[in-house]
Amino acid sequence: MSTAILTGDPVAGSSLEDDLRSLGFDVRRAADAAGVAAELAAVPVRERVALVDARFMGHVHALRLALTDPRFPAAAVPGALGVQSEARAALTRAVTAATPAPEAAAVPALEPAAPGPAPADGEVHDTHGIHDAAVTADAAVTTATGTVLPDDLATALGTEGVTPHRPELGVLVAAVPGDVLERGRTQDAVDAVDDERVRLRTAVKSRDGFFTTFCISPYSRYIARWCARRGLTPNQVTTASLLTALIAAACAATGTRPGFISAGVLLIASFVLDCTDGQLARYSLQYSTLGAWLDATFDRAKEYAYYAGLALGAARGGHDDVWALALGAMVLQTCRHVVDFSFNEANHDATGNTSPTAALSDRLDSVGWTVWLRRMIVLPIGERWAMIAVLTAFTTPRITLWVLIAGCALAACYTTAGRVLRSLTRRAERTERAARALAELADSGPVAELVARAAARRPRGFLAPLLAALGAVLLVSCAAAAPGGWLPVAAAGGYALCAGLAVAAPLTGPLDWLVPPVFRAAEYGTILVLAARSEVNGALPAAFGLVAAVAYHHYDTVYRIRGGTGAPPHWLVRAIGGHEGRILAVTVAAALLHDQNHGFTIALTALAAALALAVLIESISFWVSSGAPAVHDETGEPA
Repeated sequence: MSTAILTGDPVAGSSLEDDLRSLGFDVRRAADAAGVAAELAAVPVRERVALVDARFMGHVHALRLALTDPRFPAAAVPGALGVQSEARAALTRAVTAATPAPEAAAVPALEPAAPGPAPADGEVHDTHGIHDAAVTADAAVTTATGTVLPDDLATALGTEGVTPHRPELGVLVAAVPGDVLERGRTQDAVDAVDDERVRLRTAVKSRDGFFTTFCISPYSRYIARWCARRGLTPNQVTTASLLTALIAAACAATGTRPGFISAGVLLIASFVLDCTDGQLARYSLQYSTLGAWLDATFDRAKEYAYYAGLALGAARGGHDDVWALALGAMVLQTCRHVVDFSFNEANHDATGNTSPTAALSDRLDSVGWTVWLRRMIVLPIGERWAMIAVLTAFTTPRITLWVLIAGCALAACYTTAGRVLRSLTRRAERTERAARALAELADSGPVAELVARAAARRPRGFLAPLLAALGAVLLVSCAAAAPGGWLPVAAAGGYALCAGLAVAAPLTGPLDWLVPPVFRAAEYGTILVLAARSEVNGALPAAFGLVAAVAYHHYDTVYRIRGGTGAPPHWLVRAIGGHEGRILAVTVAAALLHDQNHGFTIALTALAAALALAVLIESISFWVSSGAPAVHDETGEPA
């Protein structure tokens, strides 16, 4: 149980203690600095602790935001300070420093400033206006008499190296009124705003796609509240979403029209649950590192399992082989995501990050209808899953996959072209952190590393993406031209040489963010071409499994970088060969086993199983035991 320490004298008729208990706190009182120090020492160091001014008035959700959000070491609103275990040492030092000298004399309180009229729901309420003068005056009095105030401690934490997060309260009220008259006015301000309505509204992401915003979120937020009131966790809802999507894939695999209709309905239901888990996390502030990873990873697992279900259904229902289309859709979608991740990491903390293209984009965002049109063009997850569900129910798997590929290709061209233009027109200095992230996303193995170390000349300017693209085109072209010969093996050797030269220098050029997605396209595309051209029974499903295993590794790398924990350990990247090592292995297997019945299929299946086993064991072990800070995606739908 978390502990809340009320500082100062109790206020008659206050519901503060009940509010804190409703948030899961064990409430204790401390009259002065010595009492706060004693109570703080009695709380186990691994537990969350809150310090709240006994005169605090405001909405319960304002307290919730300050005291229960696990993403920040410390957070504060006027009159309340919440501290996690990692900031406890700094808090102890601040309390010690705030203890007054015994001979300190009381200072008379100033007349508190009168607050303005209470706002209507939907207006921004200046929570500091109600109490700033009162806090200033009371700080002088209480500090002199030995009481430490949460607002003073929040300021002191900054000098200790821990700057408390201050959540945006909007219309919510958090104040420390100084007298009876001001308490009445503050109570009027509290009564004027329904904090439950605010809590429901803010449970929805501020930036989502059109379909999600207008067709899902208006009711999924109420499902999230229903789940919260029954003690369900976001991870449980995420798991339910995964199971629903897997059942949808199984329905699609039946190859019957009732099965396809059921699959479409269940896919939408899975997406509703997918929205609900994030809204539940925001509604109840149940953020976690594991939850963010599960949410992101399961999204990919659900979608790609559904592609496989469509391919199985096509084969069973109409004897139509669409495995190449299913694998092509997965390759295209994964490469789109890598473009997103790579561009964002390259520009995460770039300095001088300006361009005319970005300015034009900002101007377009000021025109209401263009915002939704641009969000729909990129075919985010809501629009994409809705399209897949409708096409599955009313058409065939082949049509569904072809339309999906066409839509994703258009979206990829739109987003990539815009980002290339931004990169060419902006003048930005990319940081060492960005270069390190791109190097980790490149997923270079021992062969590329050896070439990079031996390179006498290091790439500059646009040479890195050009080298990567040259190697990729050479590799895929040779694989398509001679899928069963040794030419692709030679091309794989040339690709490894180009890949090593491309990463020989830090990836700080304007278009160096293209290097990781080019590597992904080369690896996945080569596997697809070799399997499709081999004409070996079962090669494409085996290739689908291999690409899925490798894609999981690449997504895992992305989510670790985004979570601030760094890429997977170097030994794992070396053990699974890196992208160039895996391509060499696949091309050699194709050359050796092309004329053996099912030999290539067995080789791809074995490689997929070995990679999946190694990657999953290490990944699951890491995320379950990770000490990374709790995170959650607040930016909107992924593409």
